[in-house]
Amino acid sequence: MIELSKSAYAPYADPEDYILQWTDRIWEPRGMGQIRDHYRHDIPVHGAYGTIVGNEPIIQACLQKNAAYPHRLFTGEDVIWEARDEDTWISSHRIINCGKQEGFWQYGPPTFKHTVSRNIAVCLVRDAMVAEEWVVRDEWAVVEQSGHDVQAVGRQIAFSPSIGLLGEKGRAGLLGDAPSNPLVEGVSGCRPETDCDEDDFVVAMVDEVWNQHLRNLVPDYFGRDIIIETTRYRTHARGDGYKTELDHLFGPFPDAQVQIYDVAFNEDSFHGTRVSVVWVLNGTYSGVPQYGPVTNSPVEIFGVSHFQFRDGKIIREWRVYDELAVLAQVARARGDEPTGV
Repeated sequence: MIELSKSAYAPYADPEDYILQWTDRIWEPRGMGQIRDHYRHDIPVHGAYGTIVGNEPIIQACLQKNAAYPHRLFTGEDVIWEARDEDTWISSHRIINCGKQEGFWQYGPPTFKHTVSRNIAVCLVRDAMVAEEWVVRDEWAVVEQSGHDVQAVGRQIAFSPSIGLLGEKGRAGLLGDAPSNPLVEGVSGCRPETDCDEDDFVVAMVDEVWNQHLRNLVPDYFGRDIIIETTRYRTHARGDGYKTELDHLFGPFPDAQVQIYDVAFNEDSFHGTRVSVVWVLNGTYSGVPQYGPVTNSPVEIFGVSHFQFRDGKIIREWRVYDELAVLAQVARARGDEPTGV
């Protein structure tokens, strides 16, 4: 087991305190320039549409977001962190966002309607500076709750994307090639040797229940009272509810497979035992027409899941991915250009 140096999260009490405190310190007073004190100047930030490189473009994107949502609040639900070496660690920070769109934004003019959504930000922290980030957001929920036309916004993003806000996708896809064994080494680096079994358990579950579609094995991996919270603020309970949500994920892409890019394990007295998984789904939009008429075109979905354990089984999953980005990929493939483009 690696013992993390205190200098790796200084001047904060521990990694969780580091993540929660600096998030508040930047966003609460809207001091976006403080990002320079926490993010490396050449940091890559990976999202549902591609990658943004550099802390200055990130500051510029945040300024635009603040103009649209000047009173938005962030509340940290959990920080799953794991050491990579004595000076490096990974955090998977689950966040609830609440606020109103009070200014102009890429989705349209202000509507002043209250919205609630969930993000997960995965940060690689080296020598107390964020060196790389992977972030997923439930933007469909934001657009829908704001009262905007989700389909119209999806078409607009598909054909007139703001690279400064959304990033650019490389030739190798959103996150590049998947690691051969993410339990040993993921995109955040080599993992330490641990005595935990829960991370292996989750990886096996994704292979069997998700990729092999062995829904009959749900009772083997999940407690009776499993609750799944996911995009558009949907919540399902028990095994049948979990299967329903998997149908929502895989039904439009029946040939899809999910590859795992990173894993982190943490256990504490308050949150219990949790595992974070960074994953990417690749499939063909050839199934149920969930996003409009099928296109038989490839779709790539970047997601992060948090799994909570009790008595050796999963009793909660929070699954975040950007369905608006999925809609935009489908609209682009179908040629659904918005009026005026």
